[in-house]
Amino acid sequence: MYPKKELAQIVISACYQFKIDTVVISPGSRNAPLTVGFSNHPEIETLSVVDERCAAFFALGIAQQTQKPVAIVCTSGSALLNYYPAIAEAFYSNIPLVVISADRPKHLIDIGDGQTIRQENVFENHILFSANLIENEKYKTRNSQLIGEALQISVSQKGPVHINVPFDEPLYETVFGLEEFKFPHISLSSLDNFHIDYDDLSKIWNAAEKKMILVGVNYPDEALHKLMDLYADDDSVLVLTETTSNLHQEKAINSIDQLIFSLNENQFQDLKPEVLITFGGMIVSKKIKQFLRKYQPKHHWSIDEKKATNTFFCLSEFIQINPLNFFTEFNTSIVKKDSDYQSKWLEIRDEKRVKHAEYLSKTTHSDFKVFEQVLESVPNNCQLQISNSSIIRYAQLFSIHKTNNVFCNRGTSGIDGSTSTAIGAAFSNKNQTIFITGDLSFFYDSNALWNANIPASFRIIVINNSGGGIFKIIPGPKSTNAAKYFETPHSLTAEHLCKMYELDYLKANSTETVREQLEGFYETSEKPKILEIFTPSEENDLILKEYFKYIQ
Repeated sequence: MYPKKELAQIVISACYQFKIDTVVISPGSRNAPLTVGFSNHPEIETLSVVDERCAAFFALGIAQQTQKPVAIVCTSGSALLNYYPAIAEAFYSNIPLVVISADRPKHLIDIGDGQTIRQENVFENHILFSANLIENEKYKTRNSQLIGEALQISVSQKGPVHINVPFDEPLYETVFGLEEFKFPHISLSSLDNFHIDYDDLSKIWNAAEKKMILVGVNYPDEALHKLMDLYADDDSVLVLTETTSNLHQEKAINSIDQLIFSLNENQFQDLKPEVLITFGGMIVSKKIKQFLRKYQPKHHWSIDEKKATNTFFCLSEFIQINPLNFFTEFNTSIVKKDSDYQSKWLEIRDEKRVKHAEYLSKTTHSDFKVFEQVLESVPNNCQLQISNSSIIRYAQLFSIHKTNNVFCNRGTSGIDGSTSTAIGAAFSNKNQTIFITGDLSFFYDSNALWNANIPASFRIIVINNSGGGIFKIIPGPKSTNAAKYFETPHSLTAEHLCKMYELDYLKANSTETVREQLEGFYETSEKPKILEIFTPSEENDLILKEYFKYIQ
């Protein structure tokens, strides 16, 4: 059974031909032709999520893991606007998301008809392509071209596209069978012939005695990992990785803030590289951004398929290519350089690690201590999803086992949608997914649990410090008389949410009870589990600040 409306049939047929096999649908009437068609297609998996914001982030999590486009379908009106936070995240994180919105025809816009807004081009600042369709037989070819171009762009350029589909009533008429439609192949600009002067780049690289490679958000890639191993044996190269880089090397600086938080002027000058290579997504560490903006390298090469990122205001070369392809070629033309650059900073790194362990051995129950306990408890070969704000920053201070992949919504760095994204990732990944989140982020996205697709193996660890703990850490908020509006203190718990959504609930409030509750927490169960860990709001920031003093 398929919709009688030809326009709906064209959209469904196109998605199938472009190998979109997962569609997340939110309920509504105007999108009925799309709902009927997608849900009856034997090669397309359809998932129902009521809340559109949660639905979009859930789809984002699936696409994050599969690296394939996932479609989201909603009704007309404000329903569409709830997709926007996830669309912005997909735009900045290069995640393919196909937004399909039902709409009313143009003659019903702005005349007082219900559930109607101006939907065309509504995401124009954060979308790769907008296809505004028209329900009329004479526009059949045009509609097919627009749909084909939108889907091809989402696949090839890895990002969000919007297909707006207006339907007039009746909406529920059906037929047996789906027509076959042909979609033209759109010729898109290619970077294959982009000229890169590897000889010139290698001369600059080989002459420098202090070179730095900084890796941001990066999807796990074994081939790229092997190529990067070459630089570990070069004394003139210092590799800095973030928790979200999914690169693990013995000779890398994997806790950047731990290293540079309290350096003096002479040390910053010593650390300043002559050449900086960056690749991957957004950088979490504010300290490394401040450092490289003040102590700018002579050469900064940004390597990315899509766009240059001049984060440090000193970009000298945008190398528009996939990092894997770049290093495959570049590695053949570079030579090692005698230098004490790497050894000097690895020695300092190791000293900091010793002090890190010493401090933790004496630390009382707090956010910081909880992170040590949680990360030590996580099984190998898991997927870690981490929420934003202070949670990802705490994670940056610890080493995470190389078998565990780490993801975080760093495109826009918002707290909205972290839980929904983690659930989508858990749904599509065969390995166990463990989500570590703060209390505000968790409660903000609590509708994420209103989802019938949560695997029983999914685990959530909520570190509840009774408010926005980051606003006690960063300078500024405490100096005002409006601190409560930043920190938003509360006394909420996740216990009643777990009852409502039928999840197993555990809680802890001390180092001992955290240890007890983590025993067996990841073992097979009939339901997903939440462990809520309460920490002392008035002590967390003091313990963290003392930590940075201790490791100086």
